[in-house]
Amino acid sequence: MRLVVGLLWLALALQSAVAEEQVFEARGQATYLWQYHPSFGAPYSGTNSLLPVRERGYTFTSTLFLGARSGDTELYFNPEFVRAFAFSDLHGLGGLSNGENQRGAGPTLRGYRARLFVRQTWNVSGEREEQASEPNQVKASYAPERFVLTAGNLSVLDVFDAMDYSHDPRTQFMNWSGLTYGAFDYAADARGYTWGAALEYIHPKWQARVGRFLVPVESNGIRLEWSFLKRYSDVAELELPYKLGERSGIFRVLGFQNRVTAGSFDEAVAVAPAGAAPDVANVRRAQTKRGIGVSTQIEATDDVGAYVRAGWSDGRTEEFMFTEIDRSLAAGVLVKGTSWGRPEDKLGFAGYVNGLSRAHRDYLAAGGLGFFLGDGRLNYATERIAETFYSLGVNKYWSVSLGYQRIGNPGYNRDRGPVDVLTLRLHVEI
Repeated sequence: MRLVVGLLWLALALQSAVAEEQVFEARGQATYLWQYHPSFGAPYSGTNSLLPVRERGYTFTSTLFLGARSGDTELYFNPEFVRAFAFSDLHGLGGLSNGENQRGAGPTLRGYRARLFVRQTWNVSGEREEQASEPNQVKASYAPERFVLTAGNLSVLDVFDAMDYSHDPRTQFMNWSGLTYGAFDYAADARGYTWGAALEYIHPKWQARVGRFLVPVESNGIRLEWSFLKRYSDVAELELPYKLGERSGIFRVLGFQNRVTAGSFDEAVAVAPAGAAPDVANVRRAQTKRGIGVSTQIEATDDVGAYVRAGWSDGRTEEFMFTEIDRSLAAGVLVKGTSWGRPEDKLGFAGYVNGLSRAHRDYLAAGGLGFFLGDGRLNYATERIAETFYSLGVNKYWSVSLGYQRIGNPGYNRDRGPVDVLTLRLHVEI
């Protein structure tokens, strides 16, 4: 903890020292997120079930955001520290309740490199507009029409699906279903980061971006497959701003294609011995997964924003990098507290409906285990989640949030649940 506090103070000192120069940026964040669910009804549980007994879990993350700029070239480096204890060892849900939980994180504080990337901008036309300093954004000015290349160690979500109202579990909605499209099996190691490159064309009337990224050697593993030609993830996105009356909105459509060493659900069921549970690990080979996502966000008023996301993947093979969701629908509203005299406060409401492909259902119903799911059998129903939170802005650095999630049919099983999840979140950012 002393190390984390020291890093945050270092970020504040460096930020103050270079405030006038603005060719270097140093910021930091720390987030503690505690959750609890009481016992719930479950006539049976399997190896990868959410336990029906009372559980507590938490995550602690701390990140230092370092950035430097020389002309139109920017360099960013993020050392990060994490410790965590997850519900049921991170099993039993498609929409996992804590977006800060990393696969493989444990109760010992560990540090690693989260990001190390370059952003190169080629300004094309138009009068440059100033971009304020923020985490991983040195104060700079950009032309409204430009090309941007981002390359290195980063998160795919740093570039794609940049939803304003549901993107960051440290300050917004906390369920994994709200981080991005639930069915978007985006490239990432077990900590949520990868290596790759993305090229964007930004224009006042539309934006387009494409990227290729490394994938893990094994499902949800930490080691990456260092080949951009044999194993990879391709992502493309088109973004169109629009007006609804006097209000601004954005429409996005995203497509992805993953080439990974994965197991087919149908093949696993077909080759399983009579009476034995199928196992995708027995049929892993080079496979391609494809998916699509469509979303919109709208500024309903100066203080209210709303969004809708819908995602689909073919669902033939195991989820390799994100979570076990093949069909997803999410909608939410985020409200600033200006109307009740608390402009730094936020109130959020969201709902998520997650589903599985036919092949994925059959695999789990036959007793198969996914990375996150496996009750031993399955009485299928869509997983339905309602989430709300209130974030109290204590000052310009600190916020405290209380949250609640109601999870129906956890793990897509109507025989289990519902589950209530209570959350306390502490966040500091400088």
